[in-house]
Formats: sequence, C-alpha cells, structure tokens
Amino acid sequence: MVCTKEMMHTMSNEQRRPLRRSYSLPLKLEVVGQCQQPGASIAAIALAHGINANIVHRWLREHARGQLAVTAVRDSGFVPVRLEAPPHAASGSPAEADIRVEIRRGGHAVTVNWPLQGASACAAWLREWLK
Repeated sequence: MVCTKEMMHTMSNEQRRPLRRSYSLPLKLEVVGQCQQPGASIAAIALAHGINANIVHRWLREHARGQLAVTAVRDSGFVPVRLEAPPHAASGSPAEADIRVEIRRGGHAVTVNWPLQGASACAAWLREWLK
C-alpha cells in the first residue's frame, strides 16, 4: 500500500478541544435579571441567549451567594477599592479633601492627587489608565 498526503491524518487534528466560551458580566446580570421575573422560564431565557441552561442555573446560584460580581471582577483584573471619608474630611479643609493614588511598578512610582469633587472623573481616568 502506498501512503499519500491525502490519506494521511493525525490524531492531533481530530481531537481539538472546543474553546471555552466566556460571558461578560453585563450579559450574566441581564440573564439573571430576566430569570428573576415572575413566571420566567430559565430554559427559554437560556435558549434565547444561546446559553446552556445549566450555566444559567450556575449564575443564579452564584448571584444568590453574591459571588457573580466577585468572579467577574477577579477575571477582569480590576480591583474595586472601597473609599471611606478620612476623619479630617469632616472638617471641610479643601487642602486635605483630595484623592491620592500611588502606583508602584518595579522601581518606579507614580503619585496622583485629584480633587475629591472630581471622584467620578478620577475613577474613569484610573480605569482607562490601568487597561
């Protein structure tokens, strides 16, 4: 028997594992929200989104335990920071009412002071900078 290229094949071509799908946090929360509506059919909602119903059930369990958002944040690399007003902020001193962000990488450090009134702009800038 003569072997030609057309006849040859390898197992590596046949046994490729399908890529695992990932879903964004907004989609997960949208699906969970739809499932929580009165009379909602989890199977129908999953089918409408092209998602296996078992995955939607897992998201519902994670959401009930408060783990759905935590998983998404951990996967995105963004770390939420809870800010509390320092004791001197109540005094109203404008010089002390700043947001201070210090970032260190290797031997370099960057420190940014941002007015407290612009906290949302600071968060947007920091989110964009850390991408």
